[in-house]
Amino acid sequence: MSALEKIKLAKKASGSLAIASTIQKNDALEQIAKLLVAFEKDIVAANLKDLERAKTDGLSAGLQDRLMLNTERIAGLAKSMHEIVSLPDPIGEAIRGMTLPNGLKLSETRVPFGVVGAIYEARPNVTVDISALALKAGNAVVLRGGTAAENTNIALVKILQQGLVKAGLSSDLVQTVDDFGREGASAMIAARGLIDVLIPRGSAGLIKAVVEDSKVPVIETGDGVTHVYIDDSANPDWSVEIVHNSKVQRPSTCNALETLLVHEAVSKTILPKVLKRLADSGVTIHGDKETCAIFPAAVAATEQDWSAEYYSLDLAVKVVAGLDQALEHIAKYSTYHTEVIITDSSAHAERFLAEVDSAVVMVNAATRFTDGGQFGFGAEVGISTQKLHARGPMGLSELTSTKWLVRGSGQTRI
Repeated sequence: MSALEKIKLAKKASGSLAIASTIQKNDALEQIAKLLVAFEKDIVAANLKDLERAKTDGLSAGLQDRLMLNTERIAGLAKSMHEIVSLPDPIGEAIRGMTLPNGLKLSETRVPFGVVGAIYEARPNVTVDISALALKAGNAVVLRGGTAAENTNIALVKILQQGLVKAGLSSDLVQTVDDFGREGASAMIAARGLIDVLIPRGSAGLIKAVVEDSKVPVIETGDGVTHVYIDDSANPDWSVEIVHNSKVQRPSTCNALETLLVHEAVSKTILPKVLKRLADSGVTIHGDKETCAIFPAAVAATEQDWSAEYYSLDLAVKVVAGLDQALEHIAKYSTYHTEVIITDSSAHAERFLAEVDSAVVMVNAATRFTDGGQFGFGAEVGISTQKLHARGPMGLSELTSTKWLVRGSGQTRI
Protein backbone atom coordinates (compact mmCIF):
# COMPACT_ATOMS: atom_id res chain seq x y z
CA MET A 1 0.00 0.00 0.00
CA SER A 2 1.39 3.39 -0.99
CA ALA A 3 1.48 6.46 1.22
CA LEU A 4 -1.23 8.04 -0.91
CA GLU A 5 -3.44 4.98 -0.49
CA LYS A 6 -3.05 5.21 3.29
CA ILE A 7 -4.03 8.88 3.20
CA LYS A 8 -7.10 7.95 1.12
CA LEU A 9 -8.08 5.37 3.74
CA ALA A 10 -7.98 8.06 6.41
CA LYS A 11 -10.10 10.34 4.25
CA LYS A 12 -12.68 7.65 3.67
CA ALA A 13 -12.85 6.75 7.36
CA SER A 14 -13.15 10.38 8.48
CA GLY A 15 -16.79 10.57 7.45
CA SER A 16 -17.77 7.91 9.97
CA LEU A 17 -16.03 9.71 12.82
CA ALA A 18 -17.67 13.03 11.96
CA ILE A 19 -21.04 11.55 12.94
CA ALA A 20 -19.80 9.37 15.82
CA SER A 21 -21.26 10.10 19.23
CA THR A 22 -19.30 11.77 21.99
CA ILE A 23 -19.72 8.58 24.02
CA GLN A 24 -18.08 6.49 21.31
CA LYS A 25 -15.19 8.90 20.82
CA ASN A 26 -14.60 9.07 24.56
CA ASP A 27 -14.70 5.28 24.77
CA ALA A 28 -11.92 5.11 22.17
CA LEU A 29 -9.77 7.45 24.26
CA GLU A 30 -10.43 5.45 27.42
CA GLN A 31 -9.45 2.26 25.59
CA ILE A 32 -6.24 3.93 24.39
CA ALA A 33 -5.44 5.01 27.96
CA LYS A 34 -5.86 1.43 29.21
CA LEU A 35 -3.67 0.05 26.42
CA LEU A 36 -0.92 2.59 27.10
CA VAL A 37 -0.70 1.31 30.67
CA ALA A 38 -1.08 -2.35 29.70
CA PHE A 39 1.69 -2.19 27.08
CA GLU A 40 3.98 0.16 28.97
CA LYS A 41 6.89 -2.32 28.94
CA ASP A 42 6.59 -2.79 25.18
CA ILE A 43 6.60 0.98 24.62
CA VAL A 44 9.63 1.49 26.85
CA ALA A 45 11.48 -1.37 25.11
CA ALA A 46 10.78 0.15 21.70
CA ASN A 47 11.80 3.57 22.96
CA LEU A 48 15.11 2.25 24.30
CA LYS A 49 15.98 1.09 20.77
CA ASP A 50 15.34 4.59 19.49
CA LEU A 51 17.36 6.14 22.32
CA GLU A 52 20.31 3.82 21.65
CA ARG A 53 20.32 4.80 18.00
CA ALA A 54 19.95 8.47 18.93
CA LYS A 55 23.08 8.29 21.08
CA THR A 56 24.98 6.51 18.31
CA ASP A 57 23.85 9.12 15.79
CA GLY A 58 24.92 11.97 18.09
CA LEU A 59 21.45 13.41 18.64
CA SER A 60 21.64 16.35 21.06
CA ALA A 61 20.81 15.87 24.74
CA GLY A 62 17.75 18.08 24.32
CA LEU A 63 16.36 16.00 21.47
CA GLN A 64 17.13 12.80 23.34
CA ASP A 65 15.06 14.12 26.23
CA ARG A 66 12.16 14.85 23.89
CA LEU A 67 12.52 11.38 22.41
CA MET A 68 12.40 9.55 25.73
CA LEU A 69 9.25 7.82 26.94
CA ASN A 70 9.63 6.31 30.40
CA THR A 71 7.07 4.94 32.87
CA GLU A 72 6.25 8.39 34.23
CA ARG A 73 5.73 9.95 30.80
CA ILE A 74 3.58 7.07 29.58
CA ALA A 75 1.42 7.47 32.69
CA GLY A 76 1.19 11.15 31.79
CA LEU A 77 -0.04 10.28 28.31
CA ALA A 78 -2.69 7.98 29.76
CA LYS A 79 -3.75 10.73 32.17
CA SER A 80 -4.06 13.11 29.23
CA MET A 81 -6.51 10.72 27.57
CA HIS A 82 -8.77 10.88 30.65
CA GLU A 83 -8.49 14.67 30.74
CA ILE A 84 -9.49 14.96 27.07
CA VAL A 85 -12.45 12.66 27.74
CA SER A 86 -13.61 15.06 30.46
CA LEU A 87 -13.59 18.04 28.10
CA PRO A 88 -16.76 19.11 26.26
CA ASP A 89 -17.06 17.81 22.72
CA PRO A 90 -16.67 20.85 20.44
CA ILE A 91 -18.52 19.28 17.52
CA GLY A 92 -21.98 20.72 17.06
CA GLU A 93 -21.30 23.71 19.29
CA ALA A 94 -23.22 26.78 18.11
CA ILE A 95 -20.77 29.67 18.00
CA ARG A 96 -23.27 32.32 17.02
CA GLY A 97 -26.74 32.49 15.55
CA MET A 98 -29.39 34.92 14.41
CA THR A 99 -32.78 35.17 12.78
CA LEU A 100 -32.92 37.42 9.73
CA PRO A 101 -35.83 39.82 9.10
CA ASN A 102 -37.10 37.39 6.43
CA GLY A 103 -37.36 34.60 8.99
CA LEU A 104 -34.27 32.59 8.01
CA LYS A 105 -32.60 31.07 11.07
CA LEU A 106 -28.77 31.04 10.88
CA SER A 107 -26.38 29.14 13.12
CA GLU A 108 -22.59 28.92 12.80
CA THR A 109 -21.61 25.50 14.13
CA ARG A 110 -18.32 23.71 14.84
CA VAL A 111 -17.51 20.78 12.56
CA PRO A 112 -14.39 18.62 12.13
CA PHE A 113 -11.71 19.52 9.63
CA GLY A 114 -11.87 15.94 8.33
CA VAL A 115 -8.28 14.73 8.13
CA VAL A 116 -5.46 16.28 10.17
CA GLY A 117 -1.87 15.61 9.12
CA ALA A 118 1.11 15.95 11.45
CA ILE A 119 4.79 15.97 10.48
CA TYR A 120 7.13 15.96 13.46
CA GLU A 121 10.46 14.59 14.65
CA ALA A 122 11.83 12.89 17.78
CA ARG A 123 8.61 13.55 19.74
CA PRO A 124 6.67 10.29 20.24
CA ASN A 125 4.34 11.95 22.76
CA VAL A 126 2.98 13.95 19.81
CA THR A 127 1.84 10.67 18.23
CA VAL A 128 -0.59 10.18 21.10
CA ASP A 129 -1.44 13.79 21.93
CA ILE A 130 -2.34 14.96 18.45
CA SER A 131 -4.18 11.73 17.62
CA ALA A 132 -6.31 11.93 20.78
CA LEU A 133 -7.23 15.57 20.23
CA ALA A 134 -7.93 15.00 16.55
CA LEU A 135 -10.15 12.01 17.25
CA LYS A 136 -12.12 13.81 19.99
CA ALA A 137 -12.65 16.69 17.54
CA GLY A 138 -13.98 14.24 14.94
CA ASN A 139 -10.93 14.05 12.69
CA ALA A 140 -8.93 11.22 11.18
CA VAL A 141 -5.17 11.68 11.47
CA VAL A 142 -2.17 10.94 9.24
CA LEU A 143 1.21 10.88 10.99
CA ARG A 144 4.81 11.23 9.88
CA GLY A 145 6.78 10.92 13.10
CA GLY A 146 10.33 10.74 11.80
CA THR A 147 13.09 8.16 11.81
CA ALA A 148 14.42 9.04 15.28
CA ALA A 149 11.27 7.72 16.99
CA GLU A 150 10.48 4.98 14.48
CA ASN A 151 10.24 2.03 16.89
CA THR A 152 8.32 3.97 19.53
CA ASN A 153 5.83 5.29 17.01
CA ILE A 154 5.16 1.81 15.62
CA ALA A 155 4.21 0.66 19.11
CA LEU A 156 2.06 3.74 19.77
CA VAL A 157 0.18 3.68 16.46
CA LYS A 158 -0.66 0.03 17.07
CA ILE A 159 -2.16 0.98 20.44
CA LEU A 160 -4.13 3.87 18.95
CA GLN A 161 -5.59 1.63 16.25
CA GLN A 162 -6.45 -1.12 18.75
CA GLY A 163 -8.22 1.39 20.97
CA LEU A 164 -10.33 2.56 18.05
CA VAL A 165 -11.36 -0.99 17.17
CA LYS A 166 -12.27 -1.76 20.80
CA ALA A 167 -14.62 1.23 20.69
CA GLY A 168 -16.22 0.04 17.47
CA LEU A 169 -14.47 2.57 15.24
CA SER A 170 -12.27 2.05 12.20
CA SER A 171 -8.54 1.56 12.69
CA ASP A 172 -8.13 3.49 9.42
CA LEU A 173 -8.80 6.68 11.37
CA VAL A 174 -5.12 6.70 12.43
CA GLN A 175 -2.58 6.26 9.66
CA THR A 176 1.19 6.51 9.61
CA VAL A 177 3.39 7.03 6.57
CA ASP A 178 6.65 6.52 8.48
CA ASP A 179 7.33 3.40 6.41
CA PHE A 180 7.91 5.64 3.40
CA GLY A 181 10.41 8.03 4.98
CA ARG A 182 10.65 11.38 3.24
CA GLU A 183 8.41 10.12 0.45
CA GLY A 184 5.66 9.80 3.04
CA ALA A 185 6.07 13.43 4.07
CA SER A 186 6.12 14.45 0.40
CA ALA A 187 2.85 12.60 -0.17
CA MET A 188 1.28 14.41 2.77
CA ILE A 189 2.24 17.92 1.70
CA ALA A 190 0.90 17.18 -1.79
CA ALA A 191 -2.40 15.66 -0.59
CA ARG A 192 -4.62 18.69 -1.09
CA GLY A 193 -8.23 17.57 -0.99
CA LEU A 194 -7.38 14.53 1.12
CA ILE A 195 -5.63 16.10 4.10
CA ASP A 196 -7.51 19.19 5.25
CA VAL A 197 -4.87 20.77 7.45
CA LEU A 198 -1.19 20.01 8.09
CA ILE A 199 0.65 20.72 11.35
CA PRO A 200 4.46 20.56 11.45
CA ARG A 201 6.28 20.29 14.79
CA GLY A 202 10.04 20.25 15.13
CA SER A 203 13.06 22.23 14.07
CA ALA A 204 12.85 25.58 12.36
CA GLY A 205 14.16 23.88 9.20
CA LEU A 206 11.39 21.27 9.21
CA ILE A 207 8.66 23.83 9.79
CA LYS A 208 10.02 26.13 7.08
CA ALA A 209 10.18 23.28 4.56
CA VAL A 210 6.58 22.24 5.22
CA VAL A 211 5.26 25.81 5.11
CA GLU A 212 7.06 26.63 1.87
CA ASP A 213 6.39 23.36 0.01
CA SER A 214 2.94 22.28 1.17
CA LYS A 215 -0.09 22.39 -1.09
CA VAL A 216 -2.19 21.63 1.98
CA PRO A 217 -3.15 24.48 4.34
CA VAL A 218 -0.67 24.63 7.24
CA ILE A 219 -1.03 25.70 10.86
CA GLU A 220 2.49 26.86 11.63
CA THR A 221 4.06 26.03 14.97
CA GLY A 222 7.24 27.90 15.76
CA ASP A 223 10.49 27.61 17.64
CA GLY A 224 10.67 29.23 21.04
CA VAL A 225 13.20 31.97 21.64
CA THR A 226 11.35 33.01 24.77
CA HIS A 227 12.19 36.01 26.96
CA VAL A 228 11.81 37.03 30.60
CA TYR A 229 12.28 40.70 31.48
CA ILE A 230 12.98 41.60 35.12
CA ASP A 231 11.69 45.14 35.64
CA ASP A 232 13.07 47.60 38.18
CA SER A 233 10.11 46.98 40.51
CA ALA A 234 10.33 43.19 40.31
CA ASN A 235 9.91 41.07 43.42
CA PRO A 236 13.38 39.56 44.07
CA ASP A 237 12.08 36.19 45.27
CA TRP A 238 9.68 35.90 42.37
CA SER A 239 12.48 36.77 39.96
CA VAL A 240 14.73 33.99 41.25
CA GLU A 241 12.00 31.36 41.21
CA ILE A 242 10.33 32.32 37.91
CA VAL A 243 13.59 32.48 35.98
CA HIS A 244 14.89 29.25 37.48
CA ASN A 245 11.67 27.35 36.77
CA SER A 246 11.46 28.76 33.24
CA LYS A 247 14.97 27.59 32.39
CA VAL A 248 15.64 24.49 34.48
CA GLN A 249 12.35 22.64 34.94
CA ARG A 250 12.64 21.10 31.46
CA PRO A 251 15.13 22.91 29.22
CA SER A 252 14.51 20.80 26.09
CA THR A 253 11.03 22.22 25.47
CA CYS A 254 10.02 25.12 23.25
CA ASN A 255 8.56 27.01 26.22
CA ALA A 256 11.81 26.96 28.20
CA LEU A 257 13.45 30.33 28.79
CA GLU A 258 16.26 31.25 26.37
CA THR A 259 16.98 34.97 26.97
CA LEU A 260 16.84 36.92 30.23
CA LEU A 261 16.64 40.72 30.13
CA VAL A 262 17.27 42.68 33.34
CA HIS A 263 16.68 46.34 34.17
CA GLU A 264 20.00 48.00 34.98
CA ALA A 265 18.58 49.35 38.25
CA VAL A 266 18.41 45.80 39.67
CA SER A 267 21.38 44.33 37.83
CA LYS A 268 23.57 44.43 40.95
CA THR A 269 20.90 43.39 43.45
CA ILE A 270 18.44 40.89 41.93
CA LEU A 271 20.53 39.62 39.00
CA PRO A 272 23.38 38.07 41.04
CA LYS A 273 20.86 36.05 43.07
CA VAL A 274 19.11 34.89 39.90
CA LEU A 275 22.36 33.86 38.21
CA LYS A 276 23.72 32.07 41.27
CA ARG A 277 20.58 29.95 41.52
CA LEU A 278 20.86 29.10 37.83
CA ALA A 279 24.58 28.32 38.01
CA ASP A 280 23.99 26.05 41.02
CA SER A 281 21.66 24.06 38.77
CA GLY A 282 24.27 23.73 36.04
CA VAL A 283 23.17 26.55 33.75
CA THR A 284 25.84 28.19 31.58
CA ILE A 285 25.33 31.96 31.38
CA HIS A 286 26.03 33.67 28.06
CA GLY A 287 26.18 37.29 29.16
CA ASP A 288 26.66 40.70 27.64
CA LYS A 289 29.49 42.92 28.90
CA GLU A 290 27.55 44.14 31.93
CA THR A 291 26.45 40.64 32.92
CA CYS A 292 29.99 39.26 32.67
CA ALA A 293 31.25 42.06 34.91
CA ILE A 294 28.60 41.25 37.51
CA PHE A 295 28.94 37.48 37.20
CA PRO A 296 32.51 36.47 36.24
CA ALA A 297 31.55 32.83 35.66
CA ALA A 298 29.54 33.88 32.61
CA VAL A 299 30.88 33.44 29.08
CA ALA A 300 30.73 36.33 26.63
CA ALA A 301 27.56 36.29 24.56
CA THR A 302 27.74 36.55 20.78
CA GLU A 303 25.15 37.93 18.39
CA GLN A 304 24.00 34.36 17.73
CA ASP A 305 23.10 33.88 21.40
CA TRP A 306 20.25 36.40 21.19
CA SER A 307 18.45 34.26 18.60
CA ALA A 308 19.45 30.86 20.00
CA GLU A 309 16.97 28.20 21.04
CA TYR A 310 19.37 26.15 23.12
CA TYR A 311 17.25 23.15 24.21
CA SER A 312 19.85 22.85 26.99
CA LEU A 313 21.05 24.39 30.25
CA ASP A 314 22.30 27.55 28.53
CA LEU A 315 20.86 31.03 28.92
CA ALA A 316 21.55 34.36 27.23
CA VAL A 317 21.48 37.32 29.64
CA LYS A 318 21.46 41.04 28.86
CA VAL A 319 21.23 44.15 31.03
CA VAL A 320 18.94 46.81 29.53
CA ALA A 321 18.27 50.45 30.30
CA GLY A 322 14.58 49.85 30.95
CA LEU A 323 11.27 48.66 29.54
CA ASP A 324 11.72 50.45 26.21
CA GLN A 325 14.99 48.70 25.46
CA ALA A 326 13.56 45.37 26.62
CA LEU A 327 10.64 45.77 24.22
CA GLU A 328 13.02 46.68 21.38
CA HIS A 329 15.15 43.59 22.03
CA ILE A 330 12.11 41.29 22.13
CA ALA A 331 10.70 42.78 18.94
CA LYS A 332 14.02 42.13 17.17
CA TYR A 333 14.77 38.59 18.36
CA SER A 334 11.45 37.06 19.40
CA THR A 335 9.97 34.08 17.56
CA TYR A 336 6.52 35.20 18.78
CA HIS A 337 6.14 32.31 21.21
CA THR A 338 6.16 33.38 24.90
CA GLU A 339 7.43 36.48 26.69
CA VAL A 340 7.24 37.34 30.40
CA ILE A 341 7.61 40.50 32.48
CA ILE A 342 8.32 40.32 36.21
CA THR A 343 7.14 43.59 37.71
CA ASP A 344 5.17 45.22 40.50
CA SER A 345 4.10 48.07 38.21
CA SER A 346 0.61 47.64 36.79
CA ALA A 347 1.37 50.31 34.17
CA HIS A 348 4.47 48.43 32.96
CA ALA A 349 2.59 45.13 33.05
CA GLU A 350 -0.27 46.44 30.93
CA ARG A 351 2.11 48.08 28.47
CA PHE A 352 4.07 44.83 28.12
CA LEU A 353 0.87 42.85 27.55
CA ALA A 354 -0.29 45.32 24.91
CA GLU A 355 2.94 45.90 23.01
CA VAL A 356 4.55 42.45 22.88
CA ASP A 357 3.33 40.69 19.74
CA SER A 358 3.68 37.04 20.76
CA ALA A 359 1.25 34.15 21.02
CA VAL A 360 1.44 34.14 24.82
CA VAL A 361 2.41 37.15 26.96
CA MET A 362 2.63 36.76 30.74
CA VAL A 363 3.04 38.83 33.89
CA ASN A 364 4.83 37.33 36.90
CA ALA A 365 4.65 33.69 35.80
CA ALA A 366 7.04 31.12 34.34
CA THR A 367 7.28 30.57 30.59
CA ARG A 368 6.71 26.85 31.17
CA PHE A 369 2.98 27.50 31.56
CA THR A 370 2.64 27.92 27.80
CA ASP A 371 1.35 24.40 27.35
CA GLY A 372 -1.95 22.84 26.33
CA GLY A 373 -2.07 20.63 29.39
CA GLN A 374 -1.41 23.57 31.72
CA PHE A 375 -4.07 25.62 29.92
CA GLY A 376 -6.62 22.87 30.60
CA PHE A 377 -6.72 21.37 27.11
CA GLY A 378 -5.73 17.88 28.28
CA ALA A 379 -2.90 17.85 25.74
CA GLU A 380 -1.85 20.05 22.86
CA VAL A 381 -1.46 19.80 19.12
CA GLY A 382 1.37 22.29 19.28
CA ILE A 383 1.94 25.96 19.97
CA SER A 384 1.00 28.11 17.02
CA THR A 385 3.00 31.28 16.47
CA GLN A 386 1.00 32.40 13.47
CA LYS A 387 -2.02 34.71 13.57
CA LEU A 388 -4.62 32.92 11.45
CA HIS A 389 -7.27 30.63 12.99
CA ALA A 390 -5.17 29.34 15.90
CA ARG A 391 -2.57 31.04 18.08
CA GLY A 392 -0.76 29.77 21.16
CA PRO A 393 -1.38 26.27 22.58
CA MET A 394 -3.83 24.41 20.35
CA GLY A 395 -6.49 22.13 21.78
CA LEU A 396 -9.80 20.69 20.59
CA SER A 397 -11.45 23.81 19.19
CA GLU A 398 -8.36 24.60 17.09
CA LEU A 399 -8.89 21.27 15.27
CA THR A 400 -12.34 22.28 14.09
CA SER A 401 -13.77 24.42 11.34
CA THR A 402 -17.28 25.83 11.10
CA LYS A 403 -20.22 25.69 8.78
CA TRP A 404 -23.39 27.72 8.58
CA LEU A 405 -26.71 25.96 9.08
CA VAL A 406 -29.66 27.82 7.56
CA ARG A 407 -33.24 26.82 8.33
CA GLY A 408 -35.97 28.38 6.23
CA SER A 409 -39.69 28.16 5.63
CA GLY A 410 -39.95 28.71 1.89
CA GLN A 411 -38.03 32.00 1.62
CA THR A 412 -36.72 33.15 -1.76
CA ARG A 413 -34.39 36.06 -2.42
CA ILE A 414 -35.89 39.19 -3.94
